Amino acid sequence: MANETPLVNGTRHSWASVELNIMGRVVTGVTEISYSDTQTKENIYGAGKYPVARGRGNYEATASITLLSYEVDAIQTAAGEGKRLQDIEPFDIVVTYLKEGQSELVTHYIRDCEFTNNAREMAQGDTSISVSLELTPSHIKWS
Repeated sequence: MANETPLVNGTRHSWASVELNIMGRVVTGVTEISYSDTQTKENIYGAGKYPVARGRGNYEATASITLLSYEVDAIQTAAGEGKRLQDIEPFDIVVTYLKEGQSELVTHYIRDCEFTNNAREMAQGDTSISVSLELTPSHIKWS
């Protein structure tokens, strides 16, 4: 995927260079995304005081996203009449950005995501409505 994101004020690697694609569409109303993965690792002991091997356990990926309400409404509409966000089939989120000092795009794939919640919070004085959503991904492909 080619992206001609311009260099602005000497900075390439910033929120301004992040692009998200959810369910086949570029999402502009995203204010935050967080994703990580972990794998359990444990030393295995035998004779002596030092580990003789290392065991590996389960892999777990987690993710969350904060969208402006118009994006959530668009996703909800695309899901179809009577469907909740939690009813949407698993989808990938593609995150791309430029590394500082490089011209190549970095692309991360958050695979097989499903929404686990749908809520709104608004307060007097708010100038926009942000919606924080938890995701359950199967795994993350780091580039």
